[in-house]
Amino acid sequence: MLFWIVAAAMTAGVVLLIVPPLLKTRGAAGSRAAYDLEVYRDQLTELERERARGVITDTQAAAARAEIGRRMLAVAAEAERTAAAATAAEGTVAPWRSRAVAAVIALALPLGALAVYLPLGHPDQPAVPLASRDLQQERGGPPPQVMAAMDQLRAHLAANPDDRQGWDLLGRTYARMGDYPRAADALGRVVALAPDDMEALAAWAEMLTNANSGIVPEQAQTAFAAVLEKDPQEPRSRFYLALSRFQAGDIPGALERWRTLAAETPADAPWLPAVQDRIRDAAGRMGIDAASVMPQPAPPRAAASAPADDPAIRAMVDSLANRLRDDPSDAEGWQRLARSYSVLGEHDKAVEAGRQAVERAPGNVGALLAYADALLGRAPHGAAGAGGMPADATEVLHRVLALEPGNPDALWLLGLDAALDGRTGEASELWNRLLAGMAPNDPNRSALLDRIERLKTGG
Repeated sequence: MLFWIVAAAMTAGVVLLIVPPLLKTRGAAGSRAAYDLEVYRDQLTELERERARGVITDTQAAAARAEIGRRMLAVAAEAERTAAAATAAEGTVAPWRSRAVAAVIALALPLGALAVYLPLGHPDQPAVPLASRDLQQERGGPPPQVMAAMDQLRAHLAANPDDRQGWDLLGRTYARMGDYPRAADALGRVVALAPDDMEALAAWAEMLTNANSGIVPEQAQTAFAAVLEKDPQEPRSRFYLALSRFQAGDIPGALERWRTLAAETPADAPWLPAVQDRIRDAAGRMGIDAASVMPQPAPPRAAASAPADDPAIRAMVDSLANRLRDDPSDAEGWQRLARSYSVLGEHDKAVEAGRQAVERAPGNVGALLAYADALLGRAPHGAAGAGGMPADATEVLHRVLALEPGNPDALWLLGLDAALDGRTGEASELWNRLLAGMAPNDPNRSALLDRIERLKTGG
């Protein structure tokens, strides 16, 4: 009985909130505009704080300030138009209409709530004690076994602070959970332990950017520039340095850099949609037709020629291969060897090394992904699988999803395979699962949303 009393009181409260405004002769037309203007003033205040802290440069602050000012002017103009329209229409709208709508709502709201609740609700079901509930799971968080493994990893790192691979694993796990500040902290430890590891440096700079709501801070810009000094073609650093120009107001400069990156990116690279999405955005800001400036991507990686054989890389790969011949039980070593052979373009050797890794660690997601990557690299584009990916690679990716249902690499690639094969429903389901695991400020989110939307038109 208590439930129904509380429910009735809550329903009456909602009706009292909704109905009175409808009975007023005039609405407060400017309230929404005043609220928006107050929000923009708060944004300007926060912008000044970030500039003072050095999070953004003076140039970036000026560009953001100009954009906020433009929006404030637009809100003010819209408020004037709304007020004028309300004044003109005030004498033409019959008051009885508002009263009729209020009466309908007052009746429909409680009746509708009952109609929905009665078939589904269980007011007599006993409450579940809070202590016995898994709130992390109810909120869609990582499964308990993942959290337990992370606790063990943190304890291990507390006792072994120089374990570079442990910090790297912790950082990437935090990144997949969307906890970018902790991911940046963990990957920063990797950079401190291995300052010459350009992959770790780029990953750390990306997490700094994600932790800063997608704005590339100066510390990340410096890191990305250092990566490009060693590897001028590294795509992640090129993408984010172009983004920093865009955020500083240099939209033509950012557009040109993204166009160059897109033209040199393989057509099957998973980051290509993010680059193309940025090109569309920059072109739209400049009033340019995006199709007229969108370059054709490079041939798929499977069809691209092998990179030049660097003697230093070759020596390291040969050393690793010799060590694995003496100690073939090292599953992680086989995994690294598979990726190394893929870099060298020796795809048959990469596949064999990936197979060895999976044989020794069949439940290891990293080994399975290295094997799938090797299979994708070996197959001619469009061979074997109807969707353009080899059937053995998609089978391995399905094994990854069985072990880790939210794995972003497997969800993206299997969705791409389904989309290429015209199985748009399956592609949409996979990519929506990928989308659900992304943080709201993930820079790849808008590109993925665009791909999902294009599936509705068969694109």
